[in-house]
Order: sequence, then structure tokens, then C-alpha cells
Amino acid sequence: MNALSNRCVRQLFHYKKALLPFATKFAYVETRRALSGAALVQVSPKNIQPYLKLMRIDKPTGFWLLYWPCTWSIALSATPGSLPDLKMLALFGAGSILMRSAGCIVNDIFDKNYDRMVERTQSRPLASGELSNRQALSVLAVLLSGSLAILLQFSWFSVAVGASSLFLVVVYPLAKRYTYWPQFVLGLVFNWGALLGWAVIRDELCTVVLLLYMASVNWTLIYDTIYAHQDKADDLIAGVKSTALLFGDRTKHWLTGFAALTMLGLGTTGVMVQQTWPFYGALAATGVHLAWQIGTVNINDPKDCWRKFKTNQWLGIILFTGIVAGNLLRKEEKEGTNPALLEKFIE
Repeated sequence: MNALSNRCVRQLFHYKKALLPFATKFAYVETRRALSGAALVQVSPKNIQPYLKLMRIDKPTGFWLLYWPCTWSIALSATPGSLPDLKMLALFGAGSILMRSAGCIVNDIFDKNYDRMVERTQSRPLASGELSNRQALSVLAVLLSGSLAILLQFSWFSVAVGASSLFLVVVYPLAKRYTYWPQFVLGLVFNWGALLGWAVIRDELCTVVLLLYMASVNWTLIYDTIYAHQDKADDLIAGVKSTALLFGDRTKHWLTGFAALTMLGLGTTGVMVQQTWPFYGALAATGVHLAWQIGTVNINDPKDCWRKFKTNQWLGIILFTGIVAGNLLRKEEKEGTNPALLEKFIE
């Protein structure tokens, strides 16, 4: 009897060891699902789910991609040896959620007829008819009001810089009808927060932040071209233009060029503000990530394009961490840009 009991115990222990990795992985996946934006939408009351989908609450990657350039400029403009302004990071976080949602609504209003012809976007609330334009405009008004409330806490110069982005917000959904470069227009819109973050802290715009801005625009050209490859077959039928269609099989060559410009812009920005080694370590990691992303993406596999697109949110936090750590090691007397370098760039 004891021998039988011991054998049972050993078998149970063996099964436990065999099943533990699967159970752990299952628990990890379920936890991530529970914390995801999609799960939040699913557990919400049925009558508000279309509004949350309209605001893209179920797809939060875009919020992060809008937010990180804001944090980069806020951190770069911080006083040497100090952390970035936490209040500003929080305000820009809230603003990123509001403005990304607002931009998606503007895009969906203009694109609802096109969205009906693209498999991935057919279920969007306006394209599917779940919501009307009037309902969408009501939500848009609330989001823009919230964004304005945040913007009015800054200087009038910053208000002017922030308000200037609204023109591009409207231009972007129209761009894909007339040019194969809507991703460039999106880059101008999506990274406007880099300009605004610097303007709020320094009350000016200068060469440093313009370099950061253009580096961020090139980054957007990378991830949004990859994103656009998901829909290229349907876009051809619908008549929607994109860099994915323009570049075709030469996409990776173009993306490599954009990555080089991204790295050049970020590196030059770091030199001009006299960043320290943690920044350059993060910059190296950023370069490795871009090389991996471009080198391994299968542009003919929509699922892989989506996976690679989502990884860019982690690139953002790597660079932000490097900027913050690098700034903490900067000395007070090194505050501001390097005058000699600035003169060279102006010349």
C-alpha cells in the first residue's frame, strides 16, 4: 500500500513539473488579456462599447506611439541632473489619449466608405453603421474640449504650437486619397507632441527639438509603412494610397534609409544637448531594435506586420529611459545646447 502511495505521489509530482510551464504561460497570457484595452472594452456595458472602439481604447499601441515623442522632448529639456517634470508627463499622457482618440474619429469620419472595403476595418463603428456621424462628432467635441482644457494650462506660445497641429489632423485622412506619402503626413501629426513638449518647458522652439522632431517623423515612416502592409491588397481595390504600395518589394531598402535618418537625428540631438553615456546606450539599443524589426518583418504576412508594429512602443520606453538616465548624469554647467555645435548647424 505504501509503495502504491509513493508511486502515485511520484506520478503527481512528475505531472506537476510537466504542466507547470504550460500553466504559468496560460496564467501570463490570461493576465495580459485581462489588463488589455480589448478586455476593458469587452467588460464594458454593451451600449458604450461602440464608443470605446471608436476611440480605439481596444488598441492602445497608438497612444504609446503618440506619447513617447512627447516624453523624449520633456526629458531632454529638463534641467541637467534632474528628473523630467512629472506633472508635464502626466498632462501629456492624458492629452495623448484624448488627441489620439480625436484623430481616430476624424480619420473614421472621412474614411468610413473606404473602411467598408477593407477587411480589417469593416467592423469599425462608423463603417459598420453601429454609430452615426452625429454621434461620432459629439464624442469628438468632448475629446477636443478635454484637450483644450489641458492646453490652456500652458503659455500662449505653447497654446499656439499645440493648436497648429489641428490642420494636419484634418489633412492626414485626405492625404491617402491624393499622395502615396500619407505616412509622412501622419509622422508630422503624430510627433507634434515633441515640439509641444519642448515649447512648454523652454517656451521656445530651436534646432535641437526640430532635429528630434524629424527623427521621430522618420521613425513613424518605419512603423506605419509596416502597418500599411497589412491592408495593401484591399487598399489597391479601394483606391487608398500608402508608402507600402509605393515601395512594394523595395520596402526594406526604404525603411533602412529612414532608420539611418532616425539614428542620425537622435544622435545629433544627444550631442547638441551634451547627453551622457546612458543615452548613447539606449540609442544603440534603439538601433538594434530597428535593425531587427526591419530585417525580420515579413511584409507579406499581415499578422507579422502587426506584431512588428506593436514592438515600437517598447522602443519608445527604451529611449525615454536612456534620456532620463543620461540627463541625471549631466552637470549643471552643461545645461542647454552646445553653442559651437549650434553655430555649425545654423551655418
